[in-house]
Amino acid sequence: MNSKSILYLCCVLFLAGNLLAQVPSPAPAQKTPILVQGGTIHIGNGQVIDKGDIRIENGKITYIGASQQASTTDAEVINAAGKHVYPGLILLNTVLGLTEIGAVRATVDEQETGQINPHVRSIIAYNTDSEVIAVTRSNGILLAQVTPQGGLVSGTSSVVQLDAWNWEDAAFKTDEGLHINWVSMFQRPNFFAGETAVKKNERRKEVLQQADNLFKEAYGYAQIINPPVINARLEAMKGIFDGSKKVYIHADRAKEIMEAVKFAQDNKVKNIVIVGGIESYMITDFLKNNNISVILNHTFNLPSRVDDDVDLPYKMPYLLQKAGVKYAIGYEENHTQARNLPFAAGLAAGYGLSKEEALTSISLSPAQILGIADRTGSLEQGKDGTLIISEGDILDMRTSKVTHALIQGRKVNLDDKHKRLYQKFKTKYDNK
Repeated sequence: MNSKSILYLCCVLFLAGNLLAQVPSPAPAQKTPILVQGGTIHIGNGQVIDKGDIRIENGKITYIGASQQASTTDAEVINAAGKHVYPGLILLNTVLGLTEIGAVRATVDEQETGQINPHVRSIIAYNTDSEVIAVTRSNGILLAQVTPQGGLVSGTSSVVQLDAWNWEDAAFKTDEGLHINWVSMFQRPNFFAGETAVKKNERRKEVLQQADNLFKEAYGYAQIINPPVINARLEAMKGIFDGSKKVYIHADRAKEIMEAVKFAQDNKVKNIVIVGGIESYMITDFLKNNNISVILNHTFNLPSRVDDDVDLPYKMPYLLQKAGVKYAIGYEENHTQARNLPFAAGLAAGYGLSKEEALTSISLSPAQILGIADRTGSLEQGKDGTLIISEGDILDMRTSKVTHALIQGRKVNLDDKHKRLYQKFKTKYDNK
């Protein structure tokens, strides 16, 4: 074999190896009816159907209920006997698809320069070829709210389904909310400068005035039916005044949450959601009376105050549930660990919530907050055929094993990098 042939063979083998390591191709549109038969169906609204059936046609659920033993000659049957069927889980407030490797700047596209960027759209930066997406959906997460980061006004988030060729195909609901990082009253010490104590935020008043000016200018602009000159920043804020777009305010402390809500209301904002809300349990009456929803961070946390109960983050969802505050559980930190969302909800189920309430907090409740509950979030007739099937309890990391995932009736390939690495090294040690 000559040198050219050897070089050619090496190139072919290299390309073949790369092809094996690619993210699985998105599933084609559903063509044949699918019947999920005999499983324990967790609807997502608190109800459970034992040994039930779900029929999906053209991406929509056409039947859900008790097993009918009907003819299946026209449908592809998925035998779910002995398994659990759940709605596809929804991941809120994430940089999934915007960041791949945090330490490699070229793979990070989650934040724009500058402090005020209402016109920035996270959806156009969403990378459907991210390896992290496939790993995330292997644990049952099939939709995500892709959220920009940083600055005072970060930009707008969009909802995506996690099996697509490009961001246009992935888009489920675009530009659904504007994100604001509320200015804290205090600053953490700069240890590199020799500081050891928390100090008052001296620039807070100035920054809040900037925010107030922006919102007042945006409201005035929104009253102009056909502006002679389009202002991209102000145009992006129009929807927050008529209620078609939500305002997500990232705030943790009770006083800051109340201040932020009052600020938004004074500036004619219709739909307000608090993101973070570490101290939201202190002001449940205020949140309920003002119809404010809360997106909690995951429960795998320590309390923020030294005198708080050590298990406070675990029981936070229960405290809001008991008080009648609308909430959902998210997973903000570290998008590579966001696959653990169902287990974060499972932990809350051990601290006050029932298992079905915990499931609702990562399925139907997020859908309601995002304004997509008419299409997804629960398994009901007329909604999308977006669901997962697990051999065990999806909220329990010991028994959860997702065997099937469907997005709008499309059968998703659940292969991912973690599984490929497992098989690679399993083979290595099995052969010894």
